[in-house]
This record gives sequence, C-alpha cells and structure tokens, in this order.
Amino acid sequence: MAREVVPRPGVETMRAADADRHKIADELKAALDEGRLSLGEYDDRVREAYAALTYADLLGLVADLPKPGLSAAEVNARRAAEARRLARKMPLALQVLWTIWGSIAAVNLMVWFVVVVTVAGDVYPWPIWVLVPGAALAATTVGVQSIRRQRRR
Repeated sequence: MAREVVPRPGVETMRAADADRHKIADELKAALDEGRLSLGEYDDRVREAYAALTYADLLGLVADLPKPGLSAAEVNARRAAEARRLARKMPLALQVLWTIWGSIAAVNLMVWFVVVVTVAGDVYPWPIWVLVPGAALAATTVGVQSIRRQRRR
C-alpha cells in the first residue's frame, strides 16, 4: 500500500507559538513608542497578534513597519548599502577561481625569480603565460558582474 506524500507547508502556513506572538507584540509596542502607530492601530494589531494562528498572520501585522529603533531614513540607507554590497560581491565560484589563479601565478613568479637569481644568463620569462588564463578569468568576471547588474535593474 503506497502512502501519499504530502509536501511540507511553507513557513507562512506553519502555526505560530506563544513566544512568536509575544515577539510581534513587542515590535508593535516599539512602533507605538516611536510614533509609527496610533493607540487604536496598536490595540487592533496586538489583539490580532494574540489571535494569530500562523506566521503569515503574524508577519502581516508588522510588514509595513521597519525594525524597532530604526528611522525610515536609516532603513532606506541600510537597504541602499545592502544593494551596493550585493552588487559588488563576486560570486563564490569566481572568488575561488581568482584565489587559485593568484596562487598559481605567485608560485610561478617565485620559481622564475629563484631561477633568474641562481642561473647565469638570460632566462625566458615563462610566467607571462600565466597571464593568458588570468585575462580569460578577468573577461569572465566582467561578464558575470554585468549580467548580475542587469538582473538587479
């Protein structure tokens, strides 16, 4: 007899605990103290918070409020800073590739330098060939970052 597999519900549909209701009530109190809510709105929202059954019910009560203690300007500044940080951040795969390339280039340069110092005469500058994969990696990085910037717009 095959059992029917029921997918696990999303976080929004999960039942909230008393501790979750208290936390939302505290956020609403902070919003009242900051002047973001009137006393009537606060009263209605706290009543709804303690009657909420799911996380979706709770999160809907504070969705239009910034985190306690932050002004609207601070919230906007943090969002802008986070967007800039994400725009600058290079994907992990590219960071790993740049680290590998840099390590290989450094080892090649050090070996070449030791050979130049210890051998009399001219030594072919073979470490310049390490620049070829570096140039390809640079072109890939520029392409990936431009694609990521376009997706954000």
